[in-house]
Amino acid sequence: MTRSTHTLTLDQGTLDVTVDLHGERGRPFLLLHGGGGPQTVTPFAGLLAEQRSARVFTPIHPGFDVTFRPEWLTDITTLAQVYAHLLDALDLRDVAVVGNSIGGWIAAELAALGSDRISSVTLVNAVGIPGPGHPIADTFSLTPAELSRLSFHDPSKFRFDPSALTETQRAITAANRATLQVYSGPHNMADPTLPERLAKITHPTLVAWGASDQVVDVGYGRAYAQAIPDAKFRLLEGTGHMPQSETPEQLLPILWDFADTRVIHRPRL
Repeated sequence: MTRSTHTLTLDQGTLDVTVDLHGERGRPFLLLHGGGGPQTVTPFAGLLAEQRSARVFTPIHPGFDVTFRPEWLTDITTLAQVYAHLLDALDLRDVAVVGNSIGGWIAAELAALGSDRISSVTLVNAVGIPGPGHPIADTFSLTPAELSRLSFHDPSKFRFDPSALTETQRAITAANRATLQVYSGPHNMADPTLPERLAKITHPTLVAWGASDQVVDVGYGRAYAQAIPDAKFRLLEGTGHMPQSETPEQLLPILWDFADTRVIHRPRL
């Protein structure tokens, strides 16, 4: 893994974005992490780069893992604009964009911008749309153990002991939580205006959903797919809110096959 920092300039101001890269050759993936932080996608990024011909770019959302978030960056729509600029800065083409949870929301907003650098989008247990009849769990009111029970098919494999954290880890966890609250907005991980933008997406889109997810249930996932023209829906059995962590061997070929069949220009290896 190599880490780099890219200075980007938007109309709102300038900011630095930290990006980890797994793999040296192959087709580019932009992998966007959820509210749990970069560590929720880092192992999967390494696995994808190891098992396929892929370069996996995993940016750290500004504010997570003690990175700097400027005061003007407070919403997912603007963060998607940041990543559109990042794709320009990296000069990437035929990018397969993949996002989990709030990272899926960012990926959806990025797709709605219509960048010609993107060849496909995969939303993995994404949040972002209102869910009448399928409410999003209020993660900020839950203890780590309660959130784990909602998030995983088999929570026993992902027990979290807050008392085992170092002071540094506690500080990072608290900062990540505060950053997530900023990005999640006033409607608990949703934007009532998002569906109208989803309706304009033209990129091939796959909505993949862990069947055991109780943070955002399967009905919510199907509604997400229905909001995007011609989107495909894939149910993943035996996994929950973070398939890339719980069942990476199940998610990886599904994600790869969808992305690989939608390449516009094959990369020169």
